[in-house]
Amino acid sequence: MSKRLSILLLITTLLLSCSPKALREAEEVVAQADSLWHEGKMYGIDEGDSATLAQAYETLNSFVHRTSSLGTFSHACYHYGKLLREKDNPVEAMQCFINATHSRTRDYHILGRVYSNMGDIAHLAGEFPLAYDMYERSGQMYLRNGDSLLYYYDLNNMAFELAESKEINSALYLLDSIQQNCKYLAVVEKTNETRIILFKHTHQYDSILYYFDSVPSYINNEPLVLISKAQAFCYLQQYDSATCYATRTLQASNDLFDRNNAFYILIHCDSIHNGNRVYSLNADRSDVQKLLEIRQGKLSQAVQLLEQDLHRKPDLAWLYAIIVTLLLVGSVIGLYIYKKRQKHQLLSQHISALENKTETTIVQMRQQVEERCLVLMRSSSLKKDLQWNDYEALCHFTNQQFYFLADKLQQKGLSEKEIRLCILSLINCSYDTMAEMLFYAPNGVGKFKLRVAKKLGTTAKKMREFLIDMAILG
Repeated sequence: MSKRLSILLLITTLLLSCSPKALREAEEVVAQADSLWHEGKMYGIDEGDSATLAQAYETLNSFVHRTSSLGTFSHACYHYGKLLREKDNPVEAMQCFINATHSRTRDYHILGRVYSNMGDIAHLAGEFPLAYDMYERSGQMYLRNGDSLLYYYDLNNMAFELAESKEINSALYLLDSIQQNCKYLAVVEKTNETRIILFKHTHQYDSILYYFDSVPSYINNEPLVLISKAQAFCYLQQYDSATCYATRTLQASNDLFDRNNAFYILIHCDSIHNGNRVYSLNADRSDVQKLLEIRQGKLSQAVQLLEQDLHRKPDLAWLYAIIVTLLLVGSVIGLYIYKKRQKHQLLSQHISALENKTETTIVQMRQQVEERCLVLMRSSSLKKDLQWNDYEALCHFTNQQFYFLADKLQQKGLSEKEIRLCILSLINCSYDTMAEMLFYAPNGVGKFKLRVAKKLGTTAKKMREFLIDMAILG
């Protein structure tokens, strides 16, 4: 009797879960999750019950065959997948995200978010090429949705994965593309993290420390920046500074990778100084490594799920009932060849399309340069405005106002005095002003300018236009 009752209860539960009422309730839960998401909150963490969201996900999964439920189900996959990630369950989270990609929804924004999360999991697992592929797919979804901001974020994510894979030139190409085309300051600042990884892999530890002096001060408190500084100081054998930033990393970050690296630096520095903390630090690091091992096992399983799905052979049996075998085979082969040819060109096509749209942006940038030059030229305290007496401050000001022109001139091999002349030429100062500020004979400024122009590969007459183009176009 008990067995029959259990079966009856199971059947009743299944019927209820597939009822129109259950569907409406599930859709309401997802709508609430969407609303919280737009407020920067998470359903099941900040508000709402995680079990309720899980039930809504399962219910909508039963109705996924209905066209009207496709968008809602993909949102349920995203919200429940994010919740599972937050609860350190990347395997089931990955399955939710995979289900979203198979939901046949045309909500490209949510698909972009889904692929981005899949990329995050692959990155944490150390599968950088796979993470690159997921971010590339995410970017494609954002482009189809007309969202250039999130596309550029994904472009930076792709550059980050290339940097982690030590594909330096490819990463630099993407970063330069963002620098030249992206109008969103937040994205450009985000590329600082990617450049940090590039500096690490090319062992430019001095450059890491120098680079942080030129970025906004609040970025210097990010965990990635703190641990990078600690590592740079450690490699440069500045152990007191390395210890300071490793300690700050532990205070600022709960990320296991950051903490593991910070403890390694502290152990190394303590042993250099013959300290007495090595034993306790090793114990703390051992605890972190155990947690890392557990998490990496989960992440590896999640990546295996994704790879199995990517290599899953599609079931084309239903097509044979619609079209003749010959047409089916021809279509599949044609589609395969087309995708194969387009795969390696897709990214460059996207970037090319964006570059074709930058003509208006270039005009605006040129106008902005002219306006800034005019303000400086009319200034009654030009030296003070330019911070003329402090060469490093002058270069920093020029980089900020004129798209890193000082750095570009330094890369051309120009001396300090030549760079100062270029800055005054850009502002369109008179020869008398140049002579006064450069401590140069008035009758010699023209010859000096001619020499510098030749060094740059232009003429004295066209030198100002050349400098504007260098600032804007690189």
